[in-house]
Order: sequence, then C-alpha cells, then structure tokens
Amino acid sequence: MSLIDPQEQDTLPPARSPLSEAWEMFRGNTAAMVALIVLGLIILCAIFGPWIYPTDPFDMVWAPFSPPGVDGFLLGTDYLGRDLLAALIHGSRVSIVIGLAAASVSIVIGVTVGALAGFYRGWVEELLMRITEFFQVLPTLLFSMVIVALFGASLPMITLAIGVVSWTAVARVTRSEFLRIRELEYVMASRASGATNSKLMFRVILPNALPPIIVQAALMVGSAILFEAGLSFLGLTDPNVVSWGQVIGSNRQYILDASYTVTIPGLAIFVTVLCISLVGDGLNDALNPKLRSR
Repeated sequence: MSLIDPQEQDTLPPARSPLSEAWEMFRGNTAAMVALIVLGLIILCAIFGPWIYPTDPFDMVWAPFSPPGVDGFLLGTDYLGRDLLAALIHGSRVSIVIGLAAASVSIVIGVTVGALAGFYRGWVEELLMRITEFFQVLPTLLFSMVIVALFGASLPMITLAIGVVSWTAVARVTRSEFLRIRELEYVMASRASGATNSKLMFRVILPNALPPIIVQAALMVGSAILFEAGLSFLGLTDPNVVSWGQVIGSNRQYILDASYTVTIPGLAIFVTVLCISLVGDGLNDALNPKLRSR
C-alpha cells in the first residue's frame, strides 16, 4: 500500500535525470555558456571557413606586411605576402584537431593506467604509479620535442608525442575515483553476483567515475593546443601544414615591424584555450554533485 496520498502524488514534481540537472547548472554559468558559444563559432569556422574563404594560406597574394583592412585583406598579410586570415582559418583546423586527438590519446593511456592501478591495488598499483611519477617529473615540452626530433615532425607523430607526455593527470584522477568507488555497496554486490573484473572496471566503476575524467579531458584539449603551438613555434612541425603556432613562429622575427602577424594568431590561441578552460570549469561545477546541490 502506498504511503503517499494520490492527491499529493499528483502535485509532486517529476523526477529529473542527473543529465538535465547538470545541464541546468551549466546553463546557469554565464561565463561557461559564453565560452561554449564562442568555442562553437571557432569550430564552425574551422569546419566551414575554407569553403567560405577559399584562399590558399601558402599563396603570396599581395605585398608583404600589408596592415589589416588595407587592400581588401581583413587581417593583412605576413612577411611573404600571404593572407593572414586564410592562415588563421586553415590553422584552426590543425590546432583543434591535434588538440582533440592528443587529448584522446592521453585519456586512453591515463584511464587505462589509473583504472588498473585503482582496481587491482598491490604491486600493480605500485608499479603503475611509479611509472606515472616518472613521466610526471619529466619536462613535458622537452620530452615531446625529443620524440618529434627523433621520429619526425608529421602531424600523427606530434599528436602522439603530446598524448604520451600528458596522460599523468588523467591517470591520477582515474585512480582516485576507482579507489573510492570500488568499495561502494553496489560494486560489492556486482562482485558477489559473479561479475568479472573487466565488467566491474568498465561497466560498473568507470561510468560512475566519468564526471571528473570528462572535466580533466576538456582541460587537456586546451593544454594540447598550447603544446602544439609551442612545438610549431620552435619549428618542430610539418612545413606543409599551417597551424597557429607555425604562423607565430614564422613571423616572430618581424614582431617589431608588423606586430599584428604575431598578435592575431596569439589572440586566436588565447581565446580558444580560455574558452576551453571556462567550459571545463563549468563542467566541473555541473558534474560535481556537491556543487550541484548548493
């Protein structure tokens, strides 16, 4: 027999899913929403920009160092007379794709290492955490430079180099979540019912450990974009591909004569990484049950 009066039951608000609650919390964060809109515009520009503005970024279209807005070029030209707007549009594709791909590599490595360490404990945890500490104390930019210098400056190798040096934070977050969740009652019940270790790890524990991992993954995309910009600035990139860091690096010696050739792509990197960071902060607030209950 129900203890709730039928008339009172009709007045109760409908149950809401955690996803809808998280979206409402995220939507209430003005900075995160504005950042999400700006980031969406940047991604749309990266996808459709080359069709809307079909100028080859390697073509010398006008006199060098034409200022922005002069001679019909919105952002001006660089030291070789190449269209800076075309370079930014095409460079956004490379920077964002490498950021997403490198973050994906880091997440796969970090989640695997952290899940194994947090689930099995013992010598497995000790070994994997020592490996994690080894990678954590390495100078990440220098290590990625060594990898690219040894194996080539192709885009897949740059992506792999960034992913290999950036997974330690994800591993530590995943391990801490696995250590916390593996002792909860529903995990114990699944283990008692005969669930295999792989099922417990990837179908029971991992889905409930995803919120902090998602937040960390969002922040890692911005870090990967900065990494790629740093490598490109130093010339460790494919010379046949345009990226934001490559534009800055190729024009850096002319910064006093034409500062816009460095400032504009630098602002593109700054705005993109800032938007990703604000979205990550918004996700952290929205996916954290303690903050959501305030």
